[in-house]
Amino acid sequence: AELAHRVAHSAAGLRRYGAGPGTLVGIGLPRGLDQLVAVLGTLAAGAAHLPLDPAYPAERLAFVRADAGLALRITHTPEGAGDLTPADLAPRAGTPVPSLPLPEPSQPAYVLYTSGSTGLPKGVEVPHSALANVLGSLADRLGSSPQDRWLALTSLSFDIAAVELLLPLTTGGRVVLVPEGAHRDGPALLELIRHEGVTHVQATPSGWRLLLEAGLDRTGPVVTALVGGEALPAPLAARLTAATGRLINVYGPTETTIWSTLAEPALTPGGRVDLGSPLANTRLYVLGPDAEPVPYGVTGELYVGGAGVAHGYLGRPGLTASRFLPDPHGPAGSRVYRTGDLVRRGPGGTLEFLGRSDSQVKLRGHRIELGEIEARLVRHPAVAQAAAAVRGPEGDRRLIAYVVPSGAAPSPEALHALLGASLPAAVLPGAYVVLDSFPLTPNGKVDRAALPEPEPARTEPAALPPDEELDPVGAAVLAIWREVLELDDLTPDEDLFDLGGHSLTVTAIAARIHDRLGTVVPLDVFFDTPTARDVADAVRALREEQP
Repeated sequence: AELAHRVAHSAAGLRRYGAGPGTLVGIGLPRGLDQLVAVLGTLAAGAAHLPLDPAYPAERLAFVRADAGLALRITHTPEGAGDLTPADLAPRAGTPVPSLPLPEPSQPAYVLYTSGSTGLPKGVEVPHSALANVLGSLADRLGSSPQDRWLALTSLSFDIAAVELLLPLTTGGRVVLVPEGAHRDGPALLELIRHEGVTHVQATPSGWRLLLEAGLDRTGPVVTALVGGEALPAPLAARLTAATGRLINVYGPTETTIWSTLAEPALTPGGRVDLGSPLANTRLYVLGPDAEPVPYGVTGELYVGGAGVAHGYLGRPGLTASRFLPDPHGPAGSRVYRTGDLVRRGPGGTLEFLGRSDSQVKLRGHRIELGEIEARLVRHPAVAQAAAAVRGPEGDRRLIAYVVPSGAAPSPEALHALLGASLPAAVLPGAYVVLDSFPLTPNGKVDRAALPEPEPARTEPAALPPDEELDPVGAAVLAIWREVLELDDLTPDEDLFDLGGHSLTVTAIAARIHDRLGTVVPLDVFFDTPTARDVADAVRALREEQP
């Protein structure tokens, strides 16, 4: 009742400021109750919400606001006209709860900006009808009930957040909000899951690895695990099947509204992970280069039609027309979205995902256009050519940037700063490689598969003590560092992230320190002081604070 009261007043307040059908409201709030109220209030006002993650670079946020023609924004840090704070929309004493008309199904519910191959992100406009269809279908397929407790783990800038925030509220369940900053802390998430009795968790494969490294097992309350956002490897599916009560693989691009297919069980009897079957009111076509259906077992491109198809790309009619095509097999006026995903139908009609037909990749759940990375790199005056590729084994994949300099080679720090000014941290390259020239395919294109693996960045330590001079804590931390990074000659002062480490590496190290030394090291320590020596110092300090 309290949430409904706040949402109704937020919606009425937004209406007073001019929000309504056909308008966009930017939501520049961190995770938390204020963000949830802003989303629900915007929807109730009949407007569409546009996520503006405060953690994103200012340049990217400024572009999105300008490109979308944003007039209103809800933020904790107002900067000018059109900026509102949650307090501006809060209930006022003695003010009755207003009644507002329901939005029309065809009106936009949200606009989400995704990576663009030209170097500029593009906004996908999703109507209320598409959002309602996916939520209703998921509720039916999952058997949702008022006993469900969903973990709101995902950033609002990732469309799957709508499932975590809205599905439980439409079925009488509870939303468990993850505090800002805790989303990358596996042990903290696991403690929250156990304390709140969370029953449903949705995450990318990378997010699930974070929880597994933190000690997720069947002793916890999680009974339904949804995995999506990137391909689910069979070994990880097997681990999750053993660690949770129910594992479901979901698939869908932003342009067809969150999820389009669902596979349960995620693993087939043959040990393969399939995309499963379509959600309600969803049509799937596997077509060849001539846009005609291909036989079972033959690779084709996946086209998705039905109620989940978005309106298109905001303000980009030409791009919309090239990706959203008339559906020859659907009702008059219906369209299909050309996904660019390669699949083939197997026995029983299930779909097997085989990869992309273009230069788009997914890494830790984030959709990355390699062309966007490359287009931004060549803006540096010292870069003549640029290429990007994903390298590494499953579970430890990272984005690598390759450049051919026009003269003196730019430093990795300069390239990282260039990209970091406009791209979210999650899609920044993990390494930069300078080459004299790029390998080419016979038809003259960059041969991404032939681009070399980067050499680990190693520092030359100055007069470091040998292992035997370290105290027991320092020696134990250094041993864990070497195990996780698989570098036997790693020294105590080498930077974790220079050696290819990332958030999953940090979680693995933290979990082993807790197991062997009995000390819980906050993950921020690793990001602030990313050397084995500094973390060992932190372990000693934390031990001294313990009673």
